[in-house]
Amino acid sequence: MISLRDIFKKQTGFLRGLKASYVINNLLNAKKLQHNKKLYKKFGLKKSIYAPIGSKDFGYSLAADMLWLDTPGVIGTLSQNADFQKFTQEEQGQIIHFIEKGYLVLKGFYDENEVEGINEEVDRLLAEQKTGFNYTGRKIMDAHRFSEKIDQGIFKNQRLLKLLNFIMGRKVIPFQTINFLEGSEQRTHSDSIHMTTQPPGYLIACWTALEKIHEGNGAVFYFPGSHRLPYVTTQDYDAGNSRFFIGKESNKRYEDKIEEVVSDCGLSKEYFYAEKGDVLVWHANLLHGGMPITQSNATRKSMVAHYFCEDVICYHEMSQRPALIDNQFLRV
Repeated sequence: MISLRDIFKKQTGFLRGLKASYVINNLLNAKKLQHNKKLYKKFGLKKSIYAPIGSKDFGYSLAADMLWLDTPGVIGTLSQNADFQKFTQEEQGQIIHFIEKGYLVLKGFYDENEVEGINEEVDRLLAEQKTGFNYTGRKIMDAHRFSEKIDQGIFKNQRLLKLLNFIMGRKVIPFQTINFLEGSEQRTHSDSIHMTTQPPGYLIACWTALEKIHEGNGAVFYFPGSHRLPYVTTQDYDAGNSRFFIGKESNKRYEDKIEEVVSDCGLSKEYFYAEKGDVLVWHANLLHGGMPITQSNATRKSMVAHYFCEDVICYHEMSQRPALIDNQFLRV
């Protein structure tokens, strides 16, 4: 089935701002939304699964379904957790670090051959025009759809999924991949504004360095501990949304709002200078972005994968569109 997601890869104008476009896309991809019927009923949401959806539709208490690792005092319970004890000491330390700081690092998770295999696959897909850059000119969306090596080697890597399932306290659902050849230079943001869940927080991201990441090629930066801050939604800034249109400057206004949050909270920035094969895993609400590229013609080959959790409502807060999830992913 043709998806407007594919049409939108190069589209930056009127079509992207028209809510009706997404409703039509939802109808064309109805099978990928059927799982929402029982979830809407569960959360008392009385609206069509094809209609726009946003945080304003929920009068819901976060504490009722808080991510288990976000609950106070959870670190003290881990010594009695049998599944936690199955991880190596290094992995256990990283899980605790995730709870405290909102991210963890898996050093050398992929070896040289695995990384180069992924880079070769990306080059092949671009050369064969199986995929390409989206409207940003920097993001290669969902390359896993065209490559078993990317799909199975990274996106659905069983060792990684085991760790993510434990961290999230329920099974994760592979949702999206983005490959980069150069740094994103994206301003500070939380993934929760773009890949939103109800209840909040049931998304996790894994960023893999496909080459050495240094100060000059646009390293990822983040603000440790920022995952504990309140989630920022379109209800917290003037998004410019109307009944029929998405605000033209919604993303810019959101990023301006996040800059205010960083300043008001006095957050400290850290950088992920990685070796090839290192993986950075972060919480849905960790504030992060991409540093400016200061080295001429520098590449920053990398891949980020996003995972929702099962049994939560998934949508895009900014454009108010429900997430399209392949049935095959629900069975991973």
